[in-house]
Amino acid sequence: MSDTPHTDEAEDGVDAIVEDAQFAEDRTLSPDFVDAVVVAIEKGDPLEFEYLTRELHPADIADLIGLLSDDDRTRLIEMKSGALAADVLAELDNDLREDVVEAMDPAKVAEAVVELDTDDAAFVLEDLDEEKRSEILAEVPLEERLAVRAALEYEEESAGRVMQREFFAAPGYWTVGQIIDRLRSTEDLPDRFYEVFVVDPAFKPIGEVPLSTLLKCPRETRIDDIMLTTAQKIPVTMDQEEVAYLFEQYNLISSPVVDAADRLVGMITVDDVVEMVREETQEDMLALGGVEADTGLSDTVMETVQSRFSWLAVNLATAILASLVIAFFDGAIEQVVALAVLMPIVASMGGNAGTQTLTVAVRSIATKDLTPSNAARIIWREALVGLANGVLFAVIMGALAALWYYLSGWGERGDAIGLGAVVGAAMIINLLCAGLAGILVPLGLQRAGQDPAVSSAVFVTTVTDIVGFFVFLGLAAVVLL
Repeated sequence: MSDTPHTDEAEDGVDAIVEDAQFAEDRTLSPDFVDAVVVAIEKGDPLEFEYLTRELHPADIADLIGLLSDDDRTRLIEMKSGALAADVLAELDNDLREDVVEAMDPAKVAEAVVELDTDDAAFVLEDLDEEKRSEILAEVPLEERLAVRAALEYEEESAGRVMQREFFAAPGYWTVGQIIDRLRSTEDLPDRFYEVFVVDPAFKPIGEVPLSTLLKCPRETRIDDIMLTTAQKIPVTMDQEEVAYLFEQYNLISSPVVDAADRLVGMITVDDVVEMVREETQEDMLALGGVEADTGLSDTVMETVQSRFSWLAVNLATAILASLVIAFFDGAIEQVVALAVLMPIVASMGGNAGTQTLTVAVRSIATKDLTPSNAARIIWREALVGLANGVLFAVIMGALAALWYYLSGWGERGDAIGLGAVVGAAMIINLLCAGLAGILVPLGLQRAGQDPAVSSAVFVTTVTDIVGFFVFLGLAAVVLL
């Protein structure tokens, strides 16, 4: 943000905070600085707020807004006459942006939308209800309104939704000089671009010329003589996860986006892809924990409860299944009390081993490292890993269980050895099943057209709990009784 005139008295009071407490050593906004901003907001002093935040990047201001309470956030918007800077709006987290935009003056939001590229404008408006969105777009000039409407018509998380419609394209017979002159004279250029796209008469991309190449070539050079063949054209319907994979696989900086007729309609740049990767990683991480992707720290208690209740209910059902297995062997547990102490260890080790395999499998599926062509080899590898770990921990836990049982005076040496053997055998079987479940469950869900990150964990833990309890108690019933 630009500097704002401020009184000497106020400057003396906040200079130390701005210089010494704006950021902590880990580059997060420091508590002292946030407190100073809150004081400025509560005083209703927009000049002091501007002075405090004048050195901050828009992304840092967005983080600062996220640290404020709901009341302070509302006061801030009111203090700034119902407006926030366009580049700050684009940087807000998903769970916070909707609340901020709802609290802003629609005319001010419309002004911000005009300043943003179409992908960022769609990002700001996509989560609003249709009434609020229409109210804002009614304040936007027709050309920008149509562009944003077109972007919002594409599926969420598709290339058409995240692409920007501002790009620079030229026919192949143009010269370097013509391109440079046009770049200098055109005001409506995208904020950030790296290549000039070369198109044929049907406006289909046939190549691209990096800006660095343009600067190094003589003015009279035709761009079709120096263009690079377009490595990847991205369909507007492609999922953003696939887009991120293409950028990573082929080391792309930007790529043209084409419609069903192969005509150039937009571009995606690497800064967009960084955001995609962050979103997809966050979604996968939350999904593995049974939390909805749109959950955030700004959610109310009721919203958070609703988002987590369904998965907790599923976990309750699976826990009941495991309890039924235990109840089936209640007689064995009554006769050998040590079984009640040891059986959680077997189930817990299986759950942890399954989660390890599951995490690697889900990530490998997302990055396309795990495919049908190598699935059999990876399944065999995970089975061997589970078996090897099972043997190692069977020796450790079997010996410890036998020694503990014998020294506790609960049975004779032969009983202790039998219990150690049961624990060891159960450990081997459960860790083998855990390794197989951790790889087969996500592969099976992917084959069924489901997202492996969303529901794999509950199936894997169910398998390891039920197998762990059933095998351990079943072997104990046979061997010890």
